[in-house]
Amino acid sequence: MSGDITLLINPAAGEGGGARAALRAGRVLRDAGFLVRGLVGADADDAVDRARAAVAQGTGALVAVGGDGMVSLALRAIAGTATPLGIVPAGTGNDMARACGLPLGDPGAAARVIAAACKAGTHRQLDLGRVGDAWFGGVLASGFDSRVNDRGNRMRRPRGRLRYDIAMVAELGRLRGIPYRMRLDGGPWREFDATLVAVGNGPSYGGGMRMCAGARLDDGLFDITVVGEVDRRTLLRVFPRVYRGTHLGHPAVSVHRAAEVVLDAPGVTGYADGEPLGPLPLTARCVPGALRLLAPETRQPSGARPAG
Repeated sequence: MSGDITLLINPAAGEGGGARAALRAGRVLRDAGFLVRGLVGADADDAVDRARAAVAQGTGALVAVGGDGMVSLALRAIAGTATPLGIVPAGTGNDMARACGLPLGDPGAAARVIAAACKAGTHRQLDLGRVGDAWFGGVLASGFDSRVNDRGNRMRRPRGRLRYDIAMVAELGRLRGIPYRMRLDGGPWREFDATLVAVGNGPSYGGGMRMCAGARLDDGLFDITVVGEVDRRTLLRVFPRVYRGTHLGHPAVSVHRAAEVVLDAPGVTGYADGEPLGPLPLTARCVPGALRLLAPETRQPSGARPAG
């Protein structure tokens, strides 16, 4: 591959840690013999435009320095191309990096992984989800979780994750079942009331919540987790189990697998990798091998996969 690497940087990621992570990663990559260029967009669209230009001009790799939001922007520039993606996790969630077994909290170690893969000319071929022109690597959220996102995004204070904790408490006060329509792989429509439906290309969102715990990044299928209609007490009791993925055994939870899913529900916005996609209905398709990721091979979780 080409000897130059482009860093797509969110300097504000991780409460300002993105800039420090970029400096550390850039130093490691330069010491490994690569020419490193940094990109910082004026806004999200400008960042994507600059990244696309770098890819079109033949950069050897695009490296996202930041959290899942920055990875999401990088995917818009790189998905479906031959240019590999590297990730230096520097956000608060880092779910894509976590799913791929990348070092967290150590930009130098993440950069060394990227340098080694670039020199060896190796990468992992991974699936991505696609909704229209948008791509995602992790989870598409809809329902209670996306309404928490909606409310949190409207709040000015406090900053950081505490804002979303407060938003979740507020949404619990108006918790109710949502009438969904869902269609898998062109089959019949299924109609049901649910608290949320999450479409997982990867297993987690929100900084380690394993909502789609069995999802794999290289099997050509989504894991679709449906949390049925539950009351507040049940949701609060089951919620801590999401971090271990053991919520999947609860009677109110079901998991389905499909390469394409159509979701429809009134008044619900879809979010993927924490970024808004727009109101439902939405159609998500799993695109096999759409991403070349500079990352080590990881052992997939053991245990039986749901067959539904």
